[in-house]
Amino acid sequence: MAAGLGSRLGDLKEDKPKAFIHVGGKSLIERSIELLLKKGIGSILIGTGYRSDYFEELKDLFPMITTFRNDIYDQTGSMYTLFNMRQLITQDILLLEGDLLYEGYALDCLLADERENIILASAPTHSGDEVFIECNGNGLLRKMSKEKSELENVKGELVGISKLSSGTVEAMCNFAEAKYKLNKMGIHYEDAMVGVSQQVDFHVRVEPDLAWCEIDDASHLRRATELVYPKIQQRD
Repeated sequence: MAAGLGSRLGDLKEDKPKAFIHVGGKSLIERSIELLLKKGIGSILIGTGYRSDYFEELKDLFPMITTFRNDIYDQTGSMYTLFNMRQLITQDILLLEGDLLYEGYALDCLLADERENIILASAPTHSGDEVFIECNGNGLLRKMSKEKSELENVKGELVGISKLSSGTVEAMCNFAEAKYKLNKMGIHYEDAMVGVSQQVDFHVRVEPDLAWCEIDDASHLRRATELVYPKIQQRD
């Protein structure tokens, strides 16, 4: 999922998609692709929008990439990017956000887990702009919100990496399609997960010591460079 404008990064992104921010001498998107390939993922689908030409150029390095552009990325939430790609998703997937820096174990623990529909979570990062997850007594998704006050309890913090069955992706798209009849704005893939959670079990897997971060602004980039990347170097 890599369609966003990344406006909060300002000049730091140099008029590129924020997935092309460099940490440790490599862009976030290249690092993510290489990790996926290392873990045996042979087909990568990227939902693009802002400056999609940069992702097209990636195909020269990584021919297993397929791109699909959300032409109204600046008017829609992340779910519309996934909805746009629904006909290309014919098997179970790993769903990743494009602005993540993360250690390889984040993929290992999902791929080794035999359960369907797993949302990866961490302990609180206190990084700002977090999405918090509420679960029921069986560890299944109940709600997600950026506001802790809206949740009865917080199980973990959304990482932005999930394992989903193709049937679940279809259910999320059907949920979103009904919403789009009223408004395409503001619907994110997290909203669709919560929206279908009464019909689909989403297991929330909390990895408390996971090395990861999302990069949305200058403070996130500093944290990535000074704290998260050195930890990833030690582990990977």
